[in-house]
Amino acid sequence: MSTSDGSIYSGPVFDMAARQFETIADHLDIPASERPRLLYPKRAIAVSCPIHRDDGSTAVFQGYRVQHHLTLGPTKGGTRFAPHLDVGEVAALAIWMSWKCALAGLPYGGAKGGVAVDPRAISHRELEAVSRRYMQEMIPFVGPHIDVMAPDMGTNEQVMAWFMDTYSMYQGRTVTEIVTGKPVASGGTEGRREATGRGVVFLAERALEARQVPIQGATAVVQGFGNVGSWAAITLAERGARVIGVSDHTACYADRRGLDVDALVRHVTRTGALAGYSTELLADPADLLATECDIVIPAALERVVDARMAERLRCRVLAEGANGPTTPDADAVLAQRPEIFVVPDILCNSGGVVVSYFEWVQDLQQLFWTESEVRSRLHQVLERSFHQVMGRATSDAVSTRTAAMAIGVEKVRAAKQVRGLFP
Repeated sequence: MSTSDGSIYSGPVFDMAARQFETIADHLDIPASERPRLLYPKRAIAVSCPIHRDDGSTAVFQGYRVQHHLTLGPTKGGTRFAPHLDVGEVAALAIWMSWKCALAGLPYGGAKGGVAVDPRAISHRELEAVSRRYMQEMIPFVGPHIDVMAPDMGTNEQVMAWFMDTYSMYQGRTVTEIVTGKPVASGGTEGRREATGRGVVFLAERALEARQVPIQGATAVVQGFGNVGSWAAITLAERGARVIGVSDHTACYADRRGLDVDALVRHVTRTGALAGYSTELLADPADLLATECDIVIPAALERVVDARMAERLRCRVLAEGANGPTTPDADAVLAQRPEIFVVPDILCNSGGVVVSYFEWVQDLQQLFWTESEVRSRLHQVLERSFHQVMGRATSDAVSTRTAAMAIGVEKVRAAKQVRGLFP
């Protein structure tokens, strides 16, 4: 199936998502006539977001939202602010979110959105203006039972609070369930901020157990030190693992004896980035993922593990904290490296959307849970998904990625078949 025959979706990230889908469709023997309906998004929205700059000028930023399918319920997905965002990348992320939600058993289709803006290059007031204008433009297309937004790269709890407030002003009442990942004071849930990173480590630990390796004393490297990466590092340290390397877009540090995670977090909280933490511990970011260790966690961008990097990996577990960090060519290499246990992205980083679902349910019911209840329920969902993937990988003699995606695609396909095609 070509992705360039007049489609608005293009680019390396969308092509990667399409290649992955074709592999799963072949594995499941899905007829060619059914494949476009499963792959291509239901709806794509492009908007202009004009704002007044602090200097009195006007700037216009391009915004997008892609809703992959609404067969199982409303769509769900993050909103990222990044300087080079395009609709092909957003569509790919929405597709992955669909398989992720289906694998976790959530009543959602996948969505993703964002604005092509560098949040570090604008002021706090300008960030609020972009956030509110983007939500304002999206109001005709979103809703608690249509599409529920969440934070992603470049956005946070504050941005979600602005989204919620903007939507609520237009509705004339407070609608907390329009977004998730909000501050607890604004209808958010305990445990949401750290859910993705903690979930990554929970599943990495399960993978180590499958290899009969204790996490106590295990070594790990984390690429990306945003919300997911930092919480993964914190949780690794809490579990007794030794974090021997970290990086973000500004710096990379390594120490075989173990880095002081608490000190790194304090530094990033104070300065906004890893740069400036140390001069003695600086390392080459190109070599971080190839560090000899027990757990490698790519928690930054897509396509960082290509075929060459897959050959260089020297870890027991590749726990994918980011979306789409491993290319199909790298998967072919990893298929020949059974010593590396891959925890695929749609399983590994699903903790965020699972707890987002919990937040949405609590907002709808106006009945809130404690942090321990949230964490216990999260672990139950992740444990169930992990065993489903392991069982499928074993029974079908396929990779964990193929097993995870097959479960997700099957669920979406079955729901579409039962509902039929209207009209």
